[in-house]
Parts: sequence; structure tokens; C-alpha cells
Amino acid sequence: MTYLPAESRYDSMQYRRSGRSGLKLPAITLGLWYNFGGVDVYANGRSLIHRAFDLGITHFDLANNYGPPAGSAEETFGRILAQDLAAYRDELVISNKAGYYMWPGPYGEWGSRKYLIASLDQSLKRMGLEYVDIFYSHRFDPDTPLEETMGALDSIVRSGKALYVGISTYSPQQTRQAAAILRELGTPCLIHQPRYNMFDRWIEDGLLEVLADEGIGCIGFSPLAQGILTDKYLQGLPADSRGAKYKDELHWGDTVSNERIAKVQQLNKLAEDRVQSMAQMAIAWILRQPQMTSALIGASKVHHVEEAVAALDNLTFSDSELAQIDAILAD
Repeated sequence: MTYLPAESRYDSMQYRRSGRSGLKLPAITLGLWYNFGGVDVYANGRSLIHRAFDLGITHFDLANNYGPPAGSAEETFGRILAQDLAAYRDELVISNKAGYYMWPGPYGEWGSRKYLIASLDQSLKRMGLEYVDIFYSHRFDPDTPLEETMGALDSIVRSGKALYVGISTYSPQQTRQAAAILRELGTPCLIHQPRYNMFDRWIEDGLLEVLADEGIGCIGFSPLAQGILTDKYLQGLPADSRGAKYKDELHWGDTVSNERIAKVQQLNKLAEDRVQSMAQMAIAWILRQPQMTSALIGASKVHHVEEAVAALDNLTFSDSELAQIDAILAD
């Protein structure tokens, strides 16, 4: 079946400038961390990307280790690109990252020049691309000089393998240092990708101020706390949920605890008053920040993408609503 994107795809999506750059990103970005690996159903991933693009989501976020197995999400995405989206490449922003473990030995992870450049070369082959739009240092490397890691990012842009570069999960101080090095090299830091949601607000403790000072965009991942900030767990633990599948092995310390679900139940009542789902309110809550360029979502079903985009219909919070949310999340 030949895919033709919706002619109305740019009619309702919001696009936000990333920091002080010339690049605008959709307020909702689709991430391929889960559900696009070699163990997943290809047709479902293809449907997710089709629907996302139809709704104006032009930004697709990947990393070398996404799968499972690692690298397979890039292969899936490359296949969908070749099959359906090759003619629309210039309408897309494709992001990639390197920093986590990919192969054995001393050169298979972290932030050395050797690893970052080799990893991107591999990623480009898996996706069938000549370049990515954004390439990230996926995590700060405490054992490699920051000048080397940022120098590698600069070289990658100058080689034509990426148009822009960013960093992910760097602290405020590390972010300021990285931005200064990149600025001196002549390749500004475009964007920072931290985790941000109602349960994980660390970026409010200095990072957002640094990003504003430096003119760097921000794309928050895990806005739904891996599904906890949705209606999925309000009535218990569904057998097909990520919480049931992974239990205590969810990333970033997330647990589907009774205490957290009790808080989500209270938040859900506020969402209902706003005529939003719990997930929509959680997405709107992170997008309320003026520094936030985009909310990075994951999805396993097409209606998850549609629900996320519909969150953009109501991004305004009253002072009373924000105070209620803070009170519920206290402690």
C-alpha cells in the first residue's frame, strides 16, 4: 500500500523555535525508544509513524541503542523511511544519540571521539541516511575531557553527518561548560534533552535557567513517567502494561507504587475538570514552560499519538490549578 501523507498535516500542529536557533520543532515529538525494535510488530510501528506525520509530527527521535536488540529501532525506521517517507526527507527532523553501551571493549560507549563518530557512522548505515538533523551526546562522560566530546560533535557537523548537535541529561554546570566549548568551536548547542515530568522536576533546579541564558532549546522525555501519568494504572496493573512486564526494572527509578497511583488518581480528577485525559494534562504541564521546545512521547498504539497531539488544544494552567498540582505532588 502506497502511503500518501495528509495534506492537512501542517494545519494544527504547533511549532516552537529551539532556543535562539533557526530551527522549529513540533510541540510533540515521537520517540522510538520502545515499540520499534526487532522484537516488535513492524506494521504497528509503520502505522505510528504514518499517523504522527499526518498530524504534523515532523520530528522523530532515535538513539543507537534503541530496540531491542540495540540498533534495531534504527533499522525499522530506515525501512519505513525508504518505503514511505523518502520523498519527504526535507520535511523531517531526525535525531540520533550515542553514549550508552553498544559493543564490547573500551570504545563501545561513553563520550570519546572514537566512539561517537563510529557510532554515528553505524547509525547512518542502519537508517540508510547520509546525515541526521540532530546528533546528541547521550550522556556526560566523567572520564573523557568535555573538550573532546564537544570537539567530536563539532567535527560531526563539519563533516556533514549532522546539521545540529545537542546534549542529553547533562547537569546545569555541565550544560554551561558544554555550551561554552561548542560556541567557541563555532557549532552552537541546539538543544538539551532531559527527563521531565510531574514526578521528576530536577530541571527546574537550575537547568531551565541555564538553557534560557545560553539560548538552548529543551525537549523533555518521559513526560508520562513511562505510562504512570496516564489512566492506565488507575484501576490496577493491566497484564499488558509496561509496569506489569518490567515491575521494578522500569528506567529512571519509576515504580508503579500504590502511593504514586493515589497521587495520579487525584491528578486525574483535575484533568477531568480541564476536559483532558491524565496523559494530556501531563503533556500540557511540561509544555507550559517557556523554555520547552517539545514534549518527547513514546507510543504503542495510534490513539496514543492522537491523544498526545490533542493535548495542544489546552496548554493553559491557572495559578490555582498549578497550586493544586504542587499540593498533590508534595513529598
